[in-house]
Amino acid sequence: MFLAIITALIAILHLYFMWFEMFAWTTKGRKIFKNFPSELFEPTKPLAANQGLYNGFLAAGLIWSLFIEDVIWKMNVALFFLACVSIAGIYGALTADKKIFFIQALPALLAIMIILLTESIL
Repeated sequence: MFLAIITALIAILHLYFMWFEMFAWTTKGRKIFKNFPSELFEPTKPLAANQGLYNGFLAAGLIWSLFIEDVIWKMNVALFFLACVSIAGIYGALTADKKIFFIQALPALLAIMIILLTESIL
């Protein structure tokens, strides 16, 4: 149950990322990325929307994992998408802003640890 809650929260977070990158980049994006040059928001709008689409795919995969009934299959799908989220978060922390690690990668890494610990108990 705890794993499902964490997975759902991470999915919701990525739906939020998708929304602001695809639909609110020039408004909400300015408030989130304060160090990004203001004059670049409009020209980078298509790039942000593309990034938002990928975040939507990550959210979709995590949500899908919540509806899988077979425990092993459920954990494997969740592990795959959580690994993708972790890698994206680590890369973002290294290339854009260190806060991304704590917002994106760390929750996914904790969920991965829970899955791996649960699998070892099974």
